[in-house]
Amino acid sequence: MDLEALKYKLYSQIPLTKFMQIDIKEIKNNCLITTAPIEQNINDKQTGFAGSLSTLVTISAWSACYLSVVDLGFNKDCMIAVIKSDTAYRAPVTKELYCKTILPSKEQLQTLKRKLQEKKSASIRIKSQLLQDDKVCVDFEGVYVIKL
Repeated sequence: MDLEALKYKLYSQIPLTKFMQIDIKEIKNNCLITTAPIEQNINDKQTGFAGSLSTLVTISAWSACYLSVVDLGFNKDCMIAVIKSDTAYRAPVTKELYCKTILPSKEQLQTLKRKLQEKKSASIRIKSQLLQDDKVCVDFEGVYVIKL
């Protein structure tokens, strides 16, 4: 998985990600790790702006979906969109925004691949969390639809 290519895609096609300075850090323990500096994403209370927090978890989950689709061998330019999401803000963020997104399981990927091959369309649930000092600050779950 080419994380630098993904970062370039985000920056060139979704300008907000560049302004927020979202970084695609690594894949570790079946999770995609993304970050953004607090300085670019701060509110009047000197905590993470809710819009930035929401954007980071949403785009991180989208990125996990995109990487999975590409890894399965499908077109990099397929349509991927969040169609439903649930976000819970549990605590303020006062440091670098650190997001952990759970990559789809082997079973989820098999189902995704089968549906895309058969119907050229599928959906998948992706979960992300913004963490600070091992404390969950934001919980996110999104349903993403993919169309070839």
